[in-house]
Amino acid sequence: MTALRLGIDLGGTKIHAVVLDASGQVCWEARRPTPRDDYDATLDALADVVGTARAALGGSPVSVGIGGPGTLTAEGLLKNANSTWLNGRPIERDLAARLGQPVRYANDANCLALSEATDGAGAGARVVFAVILGTGTGAGIAVDGKVLVGPNGVAGEWGHNPLPWLDPAEDPVFDCYCGRQGCNETLLSGTGLAREHAWRHGGELRGEEIVERAAAGDAACQATLVRHARRLAQGLAAVINLLDPDVIVLGGGLSGLPHLYEQVPAQWGRWVFSGGVADPVRTRLVPARHGDASGVRGAAWIGA
Repeated sequence: MTALRLGIDLGGTKIHAVVLDASGQVCWEARRPTPRDDYDATLDALADVVGTARAALGGSPVSVGIGGPGTLTAEGLLKNANSTWLNGRPIERDLAARLGQPVRYANDANCLALSEATDGAGAGARVVFAVILGTGTGAGIAVDGKVLVGPNGVAGEWGHNPLPWLDPAEDPVFDCYCGRQGCNETLLSGTGLAREHAWRHGGELRGEEIVERAAAGDAACQATLVRHARRLAQGLAAVINLLDPDVIVLGGGLSGLPHLYEQVPAQWGRWVFSGGVADPVRTRLVPARHGDASGVRGAAWIGA
């Protein structure tokens, strides 16, 4: 086991890399754009990041872990990635061959769960459910500090479950890139937030613009955020009914919205199964302690 760990967060738009020492301190960091729609260019970019890190560290041995979309099949092929040009490719093997050393690839939400269960907002909790609310929506599960993957590699794939308890008058059912309809991702992600706002109010605002206008007093944008919080409460209530985690950690761009940590727990009790007994939901909803860096830190911890 090397003392230095390189973690890479392979996002749809950017590659973020850090090197952690044995105590978890960052001793090198870099960001660059992700090549789109080009598998070989993506491999080139990842190999270049590793080479740059090695040079910066004076050639010291470093393990390599990558957190990205989707999950690996038993044959080592990537599946379920919203960066669709990566699907069906043996990314872990191909990159290991280029680098001449082992590489470990894991789902980015699993990396978030591991990071936050190790030394983040879920440290010390037995069951951690970690959600990414970003361009897409995913989740990972950590139990006793270890990631739960499952025999199909899809444990925690909450984003592609249907959003429950829909109100036909309030909740549109959108097509999802996965081929189904009404997935959590279609309404709870930043992309889904913008899509639903445009469907209801018109215009083409990005998620961050909706947040900014809501803060400035725009009533339509404020209403969009209220609906989003209610839907997130429904989606997470279903998780509590099934998994009953000690803590739910939010990561991704929308995790910085402070109202979620008040409005969502205030509402999710309407859907959590309690048998009619007045008993508060004890699951905690918290932001990722490591913020945007949590996923890349988790990638470093899983590195081979």
